[in-house]
Amino acid sequence: MAALKYSGLEDTDSEEELPPGWEERTTKDGWVYYANHLEEKTQWEHPKSGKRKRVAGELPYGWEQEADENGQVYFVDHINKRTTYLDPRLAFTVEDNPVKPTARQKYDGNSTAMEILQGRDLSGKVVIITGANSGIGFETAKSLALHGAHVILACRSTSRGNEAVQRILEEWHKAKVEAMTLDLASLQSVQHFAEAFKSKNVPLHILICNAAVFGAPWCLTEDDLESTFQVNHLGHFYLVQLLEDILRRSSPARVVVVSSESHRFTEIKDSSGKLDFSLLSPSKKDYWAMLAYNRSKLCNILFSNELNRRLSPYGVTSNAVHPGNMIYSSIHRNWWVYTLLFTLARPFTKSM
Repeated sequence: MAALKYSGLEDTDSEEELPPGWEERTTKDGWVYYANHLEEKTQWEHPKSGKRKRVAGELPYGWEQEADENGQVYFVDHINKRTTYLDPRLAFTVEDNPVKPTARQKYDGNSTAMEILQGRDLSGKVVIITGANSGIGFETAKSLALHGAHVILACRSTSRGNEAVQRILEEWHKAKVEAMTLDLASLQSVQHFAEAFKSKNVPLHILICNAAVFGAPWCLTEDDLESTFQVNHLGHFYLVQLLEDILRRSSPARVVVVSSESHRFTEIKDSSGKLDFSLLSPSKKDYWAMLAYNRSKLCNILFSNELNRRLSPYGVTSNAVHPGNMIYSSIHRNWWVYTLLFTLARPFTKSM
C-alpha cells in the first residue's frame, strides 16, 4: 500500500469519487443520477456520500441538449462539432439539500407531477393506475415511471393503453410500464384484472383509483347498475377489496382515490337522514348526469376515509384528492355543452 500511495495510485477515500462500474449522468431537467453498470440499476444518491445533486447554470456557449430515439439525453458541442452523453455542467454541480418547507409552501396550483416527484427514486415500487391512458391518469403514470416505478396502466381499451405505454417509452426506453385491461363497468372484468395481477407475484405499493366518467347519459352496466356510480365508485371499491391482501403484504402501501370538490354539492341521504340507496343507482327518470357524478365523488371520499381507518394500522394509508377545478382532460367528452364550458374555462384553470 505504501508503494501505491507513493505512486498516487492508492484507493482514495474521496467521497466525490465514484466506485468502479459507476457513472454520473443527468436528467433532462438537470438532476444528477448515478448508474451502476455492474448491477444495472440507477439511483439519485451519490453511492459514497449519499448526497443528491443538480447541475448549476446554463449550458456553455455553443452547447445544446438533445435526446436520442431511446430518450437518452446527450449534448451537442456546435463549436467543436462533437456530441457526448456527458453533461458539460457536471463540473459545476450543487448539493440539493433544501430546508424542508411546509406542503403549502412547497406546492401550489401550478405544480406538476414531475416537479413534485423531482429527485425521488421510486425504483422497486409497483403502482396500478386506473384510466391511465389519458388525462390525469397518464400524466401520473408517466411521472411515476420516469422516476423508476413499475407502473401498470389499467385501461378499458387495450389498444389505447398500449399506445400510452409507447408514449412513455419514447421518453425513457428503460421505463417499466405495461398495460392491462380493466373495465370498471364490469365487476367480472374487475375480478379478472385482480386475478391477472395476482398471478404476476409482485407487490403493490400504490393503487391510484383515477378512472371516471363525467356527464354520461343514463345507462345500466352489465351488472344492472347505473354506469356513473359503478365506474366512478363501485368498480374501484371492488378492486380495492380484491387487492387488499397484497396491499397489506406490501406495506408501507397506499391507496389514492381521485375525487372532486363537487362532492360538496349533493346528498345521499333521504329526508329522515338515512342512506338512500336509490340515489346511488337511480332510475332513468330520476337521473341527472351532474348529480350522479357528484354523488359518486362523495362516495369516493366516504370510502377512502373508512378504508384509511381500517387499513392504516396495517401500514396501508388511503387518501382522497381533488386534482383541480375543470382541468382540461377528456373527461368532458360526453356532451358538447361540457366540452364548450371546459374550453372557455381552460385559460383560467390548471393545465395538464
